[in-house]
Amino acid sequence: MSVDVVTFGCRLNAAESEVIRREAERSGVSDVVVVNTCAVTAEAVRQARQAIRALRRQRPRARIVVTGCAAQIEPHIFIAMGEVDCVLGNAEKLSAAAWARTRAAFDRDDAPTAIVSDIMAVKETAAHLIDGFAGRARAFVQVQNGCDHRCTFCIIPYGRGNSRSVPMGAVVEDVRRLVANGYPEVVLTGVDITSYGADLPGAPRLGTLVKQILKHVPELKRLRLSSIDSVEADRDLIEVLARDARLMPHLHLSLQAGDDLVLKRMKRRHSRADAIAFCATVRRLRPDMVFGADLIAGFPTETETMFQRSLDLVEECGLTHLHVFPFSPRPGTPAARMPQLPRAIVKERARRLRERGMQALGRHLDAEVGATRRVLTESLERGRTEQLTPVKLAAPTAPGTIIDLKIAAHDGRQLLAA
Repeated sequence: MSVDVVTFGCRLNAAESEVIRREAERSGVSDVVVVNTCAVTAEAVRQARQAIRALRRQRPRARIVVTGCAAQIEPHIFIAMGEVDCVLGNAEKLSAAAWARTRAAFDRDDAPTAIVSDIMAVKETAAHLIDGFAGRARAFVQVQNGCDHRCTFCIIPYGRGNSRSVPMGAVVEDVRRLVANGYPEVVLTGVDITSYGADLPGAPRLGTLVKQILKHVPELKRLRLSSIDSVEADRDLIEVLARDARLMPHLHLSLQAGDDLVLKRMKRRHSRADAIAFCATVRRLRPDMVFGADLIAGFPTETETMFQRSLDLVEECGLTHLHVFPFSPRPGTPAARMPQLPRAIVKERARRLRERGMQALGRHLDAEVGATRRVLTESLERGRTEQLTPVKLAAPTAPGTIIDLKIAAHDGRQLLAA
């Protein structure tokens, strides 16, 4: 292929990488590698820079374009890298005009350049109408971008801008197109998808959007949500979770901590009790529901007692799939100016939290043995259940196939099909 895209970070980046590939190819650039970066932690930025250096060694003649959240927030870091030929902002990476300018600069053999605009000035998010996703069994549809909240640890609003939503009709059309192209499962993505619709006429909520998709695309077999903020989940969303089996029984929650004072210092909008009550309510309405969660270990000022409440939250919310982040101070955020914990304590707490997560996953895997699950195959050898639990297949099966499989055992990390 003339354009290769290396993607870091979230499902939204994965969705946008397909748009990047399409627009770059349409512009006529060739022998180009695009690195779509993440900025959620300092480690994510370090990994992107490491990958760029490795790509230059592997592809000495290729043009390297860096984009994504890290490039939007700190373009100077990547401009200064000798391996980089161009830096594009988060708005520009999806723009045909920006890719045309990039090709013109490459044709002139110009010095490294940056095309990065003020992301806070972007007021709308358009549907991208993607036809497919290379090498993936499920498709991603962007319904929202940006975030109006300012959690004290988070740099992402400065990479993504303020919250803006894709109109419902455009989302439905995007889903319909992907289903017609053979995708049995669609994942709705965004930065803060439970804020969906506040900027649209009539202020529809995420639950309304989900209902419209399921109503107007009846041939869609599976609909999944990316990370949600449970405190913003609307009544329609809870209702459709309870009554429509096509909406998958897996929710990934942006919880971050289990202690109320830490949550307050994070400037989160929910309490510990809110999180526990939400999980109990949803599980009562949808008994097969499985929860994942983002949790931060070692937030500034976090005591051992405060951290213990995050450990306990795993059981109290019944969490299964954990994404654990050792706190990483991001320059420009309020949390970076708070009293920091020693890195050894941060790493040790992250290790303990991951261990608690592995114990919870083990209990879930134990309970699955002997059950029959509907599995979407992601490769010849692996797939995922409706609850997003990974499954190793007993026999090679074409990716994108939904099959009923008996679960024979597990290896501590994934289910093993009979």
